[in-house]
Amino acid sequence: MPRSERAKQFAPFDALKGLHDALRLKEYEHDAVQKGEISEEEALKISNTLSQIKRGDIVQVKYYSDGHYHDVKGRCELLLDENILKLDKINIPIMEILDIMLMKNQQD
Repeated sequence: MPRSERAKQFAPFDALKGLHDALRLKEYEHDAVQKGEISEEEALKISNTLSQIKRGDIVQVKYYSDGHYHDVKGRCELLLDENILKLDKINIPIMEILDIMLMKNQQD
């Protein structure tokens, strides 16, 4: 048997293939939470920040999606006709934004 073939017989073996992925999915589903309400002051702050955003600005956003809260940071584009904030490759519905902070303008 060639040396390259002998090494394959000692490769790790997963007897329960897919179990780890299934456990991770169950844990993700188990940790899901209900979306909290935001106050009128927080909604006004979000609205004011969104009105200041220009394409290419860097923002940090906390949003709710699929039963979980997410914090992301990146360059953004505001698509008002679709009510979406596009952050790099993530489309965030404006109604799901819980907090947003303008980090840096494109001109800086």
